[in-house]
Amino acid sequence: MRHFITRKVAKAFALGAVASLALAGCGGGSLSGSDSSSPAASSSESAGSGELEKIVVGVLAIAPSAAMHYGIEEGIFEKHGLDVELQTGQGGAAMLPAVSTGDMNFAVGNPLTVMVAKDKGLDMQIVTGYSNSYAEGEDINGVVARADSGITTFGDLEGKTVSVNAINTQGDLTIMEAAALAGADSGAIKFSEMAFPDMEAQLELGNTDAIWIPEPFLSKALANPENVLVGYSNQEVVPGMPTMVSFTSGNYADQNPETVQKFKDAMEELLVEAEANIDDVKATLPDFMTMPAEVAAKLKMEQYDAELRTEQLNSLGELMLKYKFVEKAPDLAAMTVQ
Repeated sequence: MRHFITRKVAKAFALGAVASLALAGCGGGSLSGSDSSSPAASSSESAGSGELEKIVVGVLAIAPSAAMHYGIEEGIFEKHGLDVELQTGQGGAAMLPAVSTGDMNFAVGNPLTVMVAKDKGLDMQIVTGYSNSYAEGEDINGVVARADSGITTFGDLEGKTVSVNAINTQGDLTIMEAAALAGADSGAIKFSEMAFPDMEAQLELGNTDAIWIPEPFLSKALANPENVLVGYSNQEVVPGMPTMVSFTSGNYADQNPETVQKFKDAMEELLVEAEANIDDVKATLPDFMTMPAEVAAKLKMEQYDAELRTEQLNSLGELMLKYKFVEKAPDLAAMTVQ
């Protein structure tokens, strides 16, 4: 039986999710080998001369997080006086309350989620850019359908069910706009939530009409001749869209400006190095994602860049307002650490 979620239900889900942010938890498990049960450190701990300042950074267990592991292994954070402990979060929304309460000092996640949280009253501050999709050519996520489904364009998704990893995120937002640009009724698309690893099998079983998936799931699905690429929704609506940013809480930024600057400087150096040494970044994937080395080596990675793509993020904010993800257009300048 298909799991349909209407736009009305989706909106209610989003409001409920954000309203419960203060009560939500975050995933444990230190990826740096430190004790993940320890609370996030404050800048006062580094008062001793020459001591590294310990910070806790939330990440997701997805391929782009490899750059953070690379930065630790290469000593980039240490160079900037920081001892970084990575903690995995259950999802972008789950990391927000952990950052807000100080259990995490910083996190790396979806900018849309950060902007929705800000709209609902949770004070978040974007520190740097992090990763971006590609403006042209092969992208790092896309929509896939069965070759015999008759779905070949975003316009064909009208009246169909599309599976995304979460409702009211970049997946359904970009798909609706891509369908609208193709002349379809975007409100007639049904969205179901599904974990990325389950999507291809459910597509084959006919339990969904199309799936929105990132790498490495995208390449795997397209290797099957029974599947076809519908298109890259990011490129259709906001080419070069930022996929992740680093962020902290407004309170932490106000109380620890020197630490935030250290982190910002480290991220700027790290992401330049990561983009220039992408093979070395991918070499960290087998350990933290339990991914075969041969798969990691061939994986198409997102573009790393610490510079915040304000034009694309403003366009994203306009779409969020259009589809009622937020009540007012996000003020990007007001939620960015200066």
